[in-house]
Amino acid sequence: MKHRPRHIIAAVAITAAAALTLAGCSGGGSSSGFDSTTPKELSGSVSFWHFFSDREAKVIQSVVDDFEKKNPKVKVTVHAGQDDEKLQKAIATGSKVDVGLSYSTDIVGNFCSNGAFRNLNTVIKRDGVDMSQFSPTVKSYTEFKGVRCAMPMLADVYGLYYNKDLLSAAGYSAAPKTLSELEAMATKLTTYNADGSIKTLGFNPTMGWYENAAAHYGPAAGADWLKADGTSAISSSPGWTELMTWQKAFVDKIGWDKLNKFTSGLGQEFSADNAFQKGKVAMNMDGEYRTAFIADQAKDLNYGTAPFPTADDHTELYGGGYMTGNIIGISKGSKNPELAWALLKYLTTDTDAVVKLANGLKNVPTTSDALNSPKLEVSDQYKTFLDVAADKNVATTPASPLGAGYQQSFQDYWNKYQSQGGDLQAGLKSVDKQIDDALALTTGP
Repeated sequence: MKHRPRHIIAAVAITAAAALTLAGCSGGGSSSGFDSTTPKELSGSVSFWHFFSDREAKVIQSVVDDFEKKNPKVKVTVHAGQDDEKLQKAIATGSKVDVGLSYSTDIVGNFCSNGAFRNLNTVIKRDGVDMSQFSPTVKSYTEFKGVRCAMPMLADVYGLYYNKDLLSAAGYSAAPKTLSELEAMATKLTTYNADGSIKTLGFNPTMGWYENAAAHYGPAAGADWLKADGTSAISSSPGWTELMTWQKAFVDKIGWDKLNKFTSGLGQEFSADNAFQKGKVAMNMDGEYRTAFIADQAKDLNYGTAPFPTADDHTELYGGGYMTGNIIGISKGSKNPELAWALLKYLTTDTDAVVKLANGLKNVPTTSDALNSPKLEVSDQYKTFLDVAADKNVATTPASPLGAGYQQSFQDYWNKYQSQGGDLQAGLKSVDKQIDDALALTTGP
């Protein structure tokens, strides 16, 4: 089952950005096409592109059906299973896209600045949408330099999943709170076959596996991505050096080859054979949506959730973590911007709609009313992620004209460093240069 591949931040973000620029998008976002007053009645058709599939697509469809019942003269044509690459290409080539839902907040910097998504500031003000119902973190990843070209539609929050039975058998009754505790527990929880190969892994430190991504790890050490001027802060932020040094030593302790051999035999992340769900990995980094997959695919799994451990010298950050989300906008080529806005507003601000989406997808609601709704179904495992989202130390990745490009440059280096090693500081400075050179191409001299 396909879900939101947060850690797969391919260079398509930059490629699509170039294509959109060549297509002649106006800078600063487009706000034309909206009426001066809110329409009293809605009629016509509107297209909605999203990336969900299978069980999750049915949840989306049920909420769209509710919108159509409230607006009987409106027909919504849903295009499910459209990933970010397809969405970006469709908008760039002028295909009929009215409303587009993306799993990547990384497109916001580019889409807001080049007009691929329309500027919503005018209609937000016109309709009196209360933006205070969204947290500062959520609002930060739906706008760029004052242009709000997207609205948040649920959020993803990351934490630690742990197998209670495996931890109990090893003498543990609680999740680790620091990286050193995580490593010590994982070492004790790892078992081996007679030939020395891994049988059960306590925790997989391999970068690039499942949700192991730099963005998800960064908040554990308060690591910074960009400086105030938008240039790279990778080499000058001590958090990255600390995290990479810890992770590399952890990989070396287990053995790169052993880890590769073990992970090659594990199930796909979003299949019923997920390694954590099968008890092959005792602890795992994952998002809140995993609770829905476990309920559907591994009902008997005895598990708990907790905030992800912090670096040992950053225990004050415990309780926070990484937060991102789905963002939804109106295509620059929409022929029905008022209908598109009505649908977008319903999906992101109607409390019952947001709660229904959250209950079905097990994502974190992005409005305060939905978070406090008695209709929101909250298990103990799911509540962890609501708490992380509300914590003062929750963090996200900053918007940039490079989209996800700056993250990809760093991720590529980390993936290489974990197996090959080398001069870490020199490597991080080379990442800085790569990011800054790419930024210079987007901003000019």
